[in-house]
Formats: sequence, C-alpha cells, structure tokens
Amino acid sequence: MARQISFQNSNNPTITMSAVINVPEGFDEKRSYPAIIVSHPGGGVKEQTAGTYAAELAKAGFVTIAYDASYQGESGGEPRQLENPHIRTEDVSAVVDYLTTLPYVDNGRIGAMGICAGAGYSANAALQDHRIKALGTVSAVNIGSMFRNGWENTVKDADALPYIEAGSNARTADAAGAAKARMPLAPEKESDAPNEELRQAWEYYHTPRAECPTAPGFATARSLNQIITYDAYHKAEAFLTQPILAVAGSVAGSKWMSDDLLARAASKDKAMYVVEGANHMDLYDGKPFVAEAVSVLAPFFESRLKDSATTKQAAE
Repeated sequence: MARQISFQNSNNPTITMSAVINVPEGFDEKRSYPAIIVSHPGGGVKEQTAGTYAAELAKAGFVTIAYDASYQGESGGEPRQLENPHIRTEDVSAVVDYLTTLPYVDNGRIGAMGICAGAGYSANAALQDHRIKALGTVSAVNIGSMFRNGWENTVKDADALPYIEAGSNARTADAAGAAKARMPLAPEKESDAPNEELRQAWEYYHTPRAECPTAPGFATARSLNQIITYDAYHKAEAFLTQPILAVAGSVAGSKWMSDDLLARAASKDKAMYVVEGANHMDLYDGKPFVAEAVSVLAPFFESRLKDSATTKQAAE
C-alpha cells in the first residue's frame, strides 16, 4: 500500500517535502517496523527509480519512503532545480526526523539507500547521522567526483576549475535578474550522449521510458559551486561505520565510485554485489536487474536492521 504524503522539512521549515510512503502487506499501525529511506538520482523524482525500489522493498516487510528533494519535483523551495549536494544530504536527515515521529517506525531500525547521486547523498548522510543503521547503494555516484573527474574517472581535479567559474558567473547573472542558467544532469538530446550508457540516461529522462513532468533532467548552473568541491565520502574512513551493501553493474562506467565508497568506508561490514551484464542505467528500471538488486538488498536490510528490542534484550 502506498500513499502520498507531505511534511515540513525540519532543516528549512519554509519547504514542504513531498513523498510517497509504502507499508508492507498486513500492515498494522500498532506494530513497530523497520524503515528505509530511498533517495532519487540527480535530476530524478520519487515517481521514477526511487519509487520502484521503495515499492519493492516494502513487499519485503519494510516501511519505505521515497521523496522529492528540496527545490525539486513536488517538494517546495526556490530556485527550482537547485542541486545543492549539502542540502540534498540534509534532506536525508530531514526524512529521518519525519520517520521518528511515526509511531509505527522503530527508530532503532532505520536504513537508507539511494540510486546514482542519491546513493552518494545517502552515504554522506549516514556518516554524519548515525540514526541511519545500514546503508545500501545502487549504481552509486559521488556527484562531486563525477563532475570533477568525469564519468569514467579520467579527468584531474584541477581541470574542473572552469566549472567553478561557470557556477560563479551563473550566480552573478542570477543576482542581476537574468533567466536562471541551467546545466544538464543527463543529456538533453540523444546526440549529446558520448556513449550508449549515457544515451540511456537521455532515454530514461526524456522519452516514455521513464520521463516525468516534474523531472526535467537539468539543474541550475549555480549548483556547480557546491557540486565541484563536494565529496560525498568525505571522512568516510573515520565516520562511515555502519553496514554497507553496494550494488553496481559489471559494465557500468560509474562502478569506480562504488569501489571508492567501499575502499574508504570505516565499516567492517561492507560488501559489493555486482550485477553481471548491467550498466548504470539498467539498475534504474531493467526488471531483471532491479529484481536481482532487490533480492540482495532486502535480506541485507533485514539482517542489519534487527529488532531493536530483541537486540537490547540480547545485550542485557
């Protein structure tokens, strides 16, 4: 069962968050359930891949919530399509705040997962918010690394300096009242795609494959100032101690960012699951690939989000 909800963003009370909450079959609001927050990719919305994973994980017995980031989708905030990674990270904790107010959610059994940039934001949230007890990622992207170093990690950090300058120039233009400059988060035209994997990103956001009127696939150019200097895994070697399962396609150009997450995380319980034959986009909506990802994510969260009452009794 799924229902659309809205709630005030605890980090910015002027913003109302829009989300879909899913509950498992046989749901009883008098019981206590583990919960999973699912964060969408950059340029995406809850009705796309985040909603798919949230619905599938609810079938496995979890309360799940897929939400639109601040400034995006049906959530509030201006300017529209701002992709500030610090705010997107804080959004994850704002959703945790909301879940802790629900009587049927066990506050000791909250997990987080995300797809693409949403996975990076979930990782960054988990390392600074240990109310998140387990982390799952699908086709993880550290958005700062991707913009600095390219889709396949072939560009030096310093070579991204022009992007910072472009972001600064966009802010100046915005301040002067010009139309908001924008940048693509996925190719806006099929001919813009440099390879088949990113051609599928265009197809996902701009054709009936998964297009959604609230997901235009671009961000404000001013977002570059925050994106280029952001590291979703900053201090992961010290603070990302929770269990982690990273799911990535064997032929995904982005797989190096999942490898980087696991290499840097302090967690002693961390693993990679490789979906053979899948690229980055296949794990968004390819039915057999999504089913395979869920088949490992569900038991991962089930085992790591153990009943807090039972765990407490065992400790005593």
